[in-house]
Amino acid sequence: MLRATRAGVTLAVRAQPGSKTTAITGIYGEGLSAQLKIAVQSPAIEGKANAALIVFLAELLAISKGRVELMSGHQSRSKVFLLLGVHAEKVEQLLSDFLC
Repeated sequence: MLRATRAGVTLAVRAQPGSKTTAITGIYGEGLSAQLKIAVQSPAIEGKANAALIVFLAELLAISKGRVELMSGHQSRSKVFLLLGVHAEKVEQLLSDFLC
């Protein structure tokens, strides 16, 4: 789900567009293929769900939207985001609050 890189951290996400609210809902999959499951209020039309995910992750991590890049999965539920300048420990700590 999380991988440290030179630029920051990559985060694998499983999006659920068209939900009632935008929130972390759990983990999708197991082991190395595990993804953070996020329900997104925006529909999967014209990149609206992707934009909403970027805003949500930026707010969650208290970073600017410009530091959240969608690396892959533009038209898929499975996505990988690059969180620029973020340490894996910070993300793990924040996510543990939501997943416990």
